[in-house]
Amino acid sequence: MRYFLLFFLVGCCFSEESINNHRFPSDFIFAAATSAYQVEGAWNEDGKSPSLWDTTIHNNASFIEDLSNADIACDSYHKIKEDVAILKTLGVSHYRFSLSWTRILPNGIGKVNEAGVAYYKNLIKELKDNGIEPFVTIFHWDLPQILFDMGGVINPSFVDWHAEFARECFRLFGDDVKLWATFNEPQQVCTGGYGYGYFPPAIKSEVQLEYVCVYHVLKAHAKSWHIYDDEFRSKQNGRVSLALDTSAFIPATESAADLEAADRMLHFMLGIYANAIYVGDYPEVVKTRVAARSAAEGRNQSRLPELTQSEIDYIRGTHDFFGLNVYSATVAAAMDDPPVSDPPNKWGEQGVNTYQPTDWEETSIDGTKVVPWTVQSLLIWIKDNYNNPGIIITENGYPSKGDKDDRRVHYIRGYLSNIRDVMIDHGVKVLGYTVWSLMDNFEWASGYTQKFGLFEVDFNSPNRTRTIRPSGEFYKKVTETRCLVDNCVD
Repeated sequence: MRYFLLFFLVGCCFSEESINNHRFPSDFIFAAATSAYQVEGAWNEDGKSPSLWDTTIHNNASFIEDLSNADIACDSYHKIKEDVAILKTLGVSHYRFSLSWTRILPNGIGKVNEAGVAYYKNLIKELKDNGIEPFVTIFHWDLPQILFDMGGVINPSFVDWHAEFARECFRLFGDDVKLWATFNEPQQVCTGGYGYGYFPPAIKSEVQLEYVCVYHVLKAHAKSWHIYDDEFRSKQNGRVSLALDTSAFIPATESAADLEAADRMLHFMLGIYANAIYVGDYPEVVKTRVAARSAAEGRNQSRLPELTQSEIDYIRGTHDFFGLNVYSATVAAAMDDPPVSDPPNKWGEQGVNTYQPTDWEETSIDGTKVVPWTVQSLLIWIKDNYNNPGIIITENGYPSKGDKDDRRVHYIRGYLSNIRDVMIDHGVKVLGYTVWSLMDNFEWASGYTQKFGLFEVDFNSPNRTRTIRPSGEFYKKVTETRCLVDNCVD
């Protein structure tokens, strides 16, 4: 577990003066990201049907912090040229965006909505006409309501529903798209939707329905990847994976127990998905602990659905890169195992105390601290556990209330510097970096209270005016020079 020791070597001494001065490789991807639900608006236009998020918010406005909704959002459905123009201003090589399932397949499966297809074809064409490559996410949380009414992600049929949607996406857009993510942050779908219940459908079923969701997501991802591999890859020559999210986990001390606690947290948070895809099966520590606690609860089988050998073989290897969303870090400390509880909970399952030091710089979101040096240990952990896959940072960004843009610059520069360090010093294959987000947008349960954008959006204006922030100017300079300081070395 040597990767965790980096925290003790660099965590205390990061400064502006330590910014890496080596140029990024010529083929390194610099991207910006959004998602369909957060920017498009036009929630019921041109044949689009309601998603689970639409229905949840319309039926219960208090689910959103500022009682807002995404009916208009950034109005990107009507602003293709404007959105591509601001991407062009940034000089990014790629734009990561998602496809609205309900805009393309209003019934969840079956007949394609040509108006929705036309929107995405026009967006992709405008991007490519301006020298920007599309990086497309197939599922970024906006499940069709009609499919949720049929059981949603915890229905075994979800595997086929997602795969058929993916097939349509590959068929419709794959000639022009070379980077795909089958899912964005399945942890938020499963833990948020069916574990802690902070996202729709807001079902609180920690380590029970949550694990059913994990099982179905893994099989859906694998089936979608195989469809691409079998039916489209030879002609389209793209790459398919998924975007997984985690905090970095830093051991509280250099003791063996704390090192193991940090390692265990990464296996529970990231490895429960990644291990099956990049190695095969769930992490052993996850299987062992869940099985033991399930037995102690009097159950005849583990709450974590078993992957059969044929499923392990089918899921293993379904990746062409490693998509990683990372925003912050948490300290992990060893503890005695908590007693078995009814109902079971994730804290007991993991058996680790976690916290964030009070001297870590805060942002406007609790739990998102400014700790860029911690990304080094996380990237090395991925390298060592998953045979050094090519990693694309698919999301990383700084939240505020619309202020503190200088700290956004500090945050982005710090993460990029530490990413470059770990590429050079430890041979980690990082292929690209994506800022969340291109512009302020509808930030899920936070509504419009949280701002991540390199471009400010005036949500009080009918035109949803976009204005570049200093952080956008900074990122533009980075994409132009491939460098974080004024004088770089190759």
